[in-house]
Amino acid sequence: MTTHPYPSNTEDTWRLFRIMAEFVEGFETLSRIGPSITIFGSARTPADHKYYQMAVEVSRLAVKHGYGVITGGGPGIMEAANKGASMENGSSVGLNIQLPFEQLPNPYIKTMLNFRHFFCRKVMFLKYTSAVIIMPGGFGTMDEMFETLTLVQTQKVATLPLVLMGSEFWKGLLDWLNKTMCEDHKYILDADLSLMKITDDPFEAIEFISKQEDTKKVSANFV
Repeated sequence: MTTHPYPSNTEDTWRLFRIMAEFVEGFETLSRIGPSITIFGSARTPADHKYYQMAVEVSRLAVKHGYGVITGGGPGIMEAANKGASMENGSSVGLNIQLPFEQLPNPYIKTMLNFRHFFCRKVMFLKYTSAVIIMPGGFGTMDEMFETLTLVQTQKVATLPLVLMGSEFWKGLLDWLNKTMCEDHKYILDADLSLMKITDDPFEAIEFISKQEDTKKVSANFV
């Protein structure tokens, strides 16, 4: 009898069902929330920081313009964005992730989903969003930003309004993208960099998004 080179692992088989369950619950819940803006940013931003207040204000304006807000459901910028949406009685969605160091959901979420798998959660951030706002943050925020840019660049999603807020924070990275990646090595194009709008003005951010209604719908091919 031939021994299979890879041992059987029934845990992997059952993991497939947990993954499917996260997708099904996410699709069923978020397909009913209406036009929304996904907001990414650091979990470590304190409530008295200017970026926290910026996130509150841009979320308030988003709701006033007919959008709900989707965040990662945690503290910091995520809390601020959900808070701003709740202040205007708008749709406030949190996609919480289970971590070894427990990330507790913030108190301003009206619709919450819990995820064990980052990749399921990432799909939900973009599947039903009309635009993406990226506030200052760490590795997680960078991951979310560059994945969004890659999906748009490769046309796995339709072009989305993509706004970076906090120009002082982003300056060094944008200089490097322009000089090293684009100008020196030609690894990206000017057109790729033009996908991003940079502003410190919450009103300008929402006006930019609102004027691009024809780019709001995410490709049906993105799952």
